Amino acid sequence: MTADLSDRTMVIDRLIAAPVAAVWGAWWNPQSLPLWWGPDGFSCRTTRIDLREGGEWVFDMIAPDGTVYPNHHRYTLVRPESRIEYTLHWGENGPKHADASASFETVAGGTRVTLAMVFNTAEEWAQAKGFGAEALGLETLGKLARAAGAA
Repeated sequence: MTADLSDRTMVIDRLIAAPVAAVWGAWWNPQSLPLWWGPDGFSCRTTRIDLREGGEWVFDMIAPDGTVYPNHHRYTLVRPESRIEYTLHWGENGPKHADASASFETVAGGTRVTLAMVFNTAEEWAQAKGFGAEALGLETLGKLARAAGAA
């Protein structure tokens, strides 16, 4: 019997007019990932980055107003040019707030990128939805599209 996660799952997707190899290359590259990650106007300050299954990325997202949001991604599955799974933590070794995945699929016109986040609780999902996480995620995918060379 599987648990119903619908009350705490957020899914965002976007068609990027670039081949999977270019989209994957922009994402799974320790030099380029911090340059585009995050919504419009945000920047990343990386403490360390080790992009591999079992690796991690410790970084701060910095909002346009200077607010710092500590982040820690731990990569649990990597299937090149297909799928990444990772846990999201509030700061280095902080509490986990979600399990996430990114999938990359070749489709007519380019690559469909689908991000999914399963929050720890329905309340955390509601809070993320309330501050506009879906729109911010789409902005992030827009920056990925530009990094991958799509218009």
